[in-house]
Amino acid sequence: MDLTPSQTVGPFFAHALTWADGPFVVAADAPGAFWLRGRVFDGAGEPVPDALVESWQAAPDGRFDHPDDPRGAVPGFRGFGRCATDDEGRWEVRTVKPGRVPGADGRSQAPHIDLSVFARGLLDRVVTRVYLPDEPSNVDDPVLSSIPEPGRSTLVARLTDDGYAFDIRLQGERETVFFSV
Repeated sequence: MDLTPSQTVGPFFAHALTWADGPFVVAADAPGAFWLRGRVFDGAGEPVPDALVESWQAAPDGRFDHPDDPRGAVPGFRGFGRCATDDEGRWEVRTVKPGRVPGADGRSQAPHIDLSVFARGLLDRVVTRVYLPDEPSNVDDPVLSSIPEPGRSTLVARLTDDGYAFDIRLQGERETVFFSV
């Protein structure tokens, strides 16, 4: 009896999972809007040209557009974006700074943006967080402070002229910290 050949997942993201609003979590002219951009790299340090990056975040006042948030959603704020990577592994979302949200232990978490990455060779998504480098509450964040260096630094974006940069390394040297959700 022959074995079933193995297969990887994708590349199908660009045409199968596109979303009408794409990378726009907020309108381009929204007050405080900025670009969060980065690249996705594989374990060999090569760009991943067929990945999909989804962002999910709280509104500036810390509320989620989700039925599990008892505080209720902010009208008109969905907090979700989706961007396929290009040939160089680049992705981007246009967003605003999220507010602080309550953590499982009741302490406030620092503003952060959750990212899910879907890519070839992954049977399930990987999930990470982006913290902003100029946020004073990062030092008190229960999740970020629980991660030892050098992993912690893989969760903090870099400041750019028009927002922030955040590269995602799926494996290898400086692998991004991923969370089990």
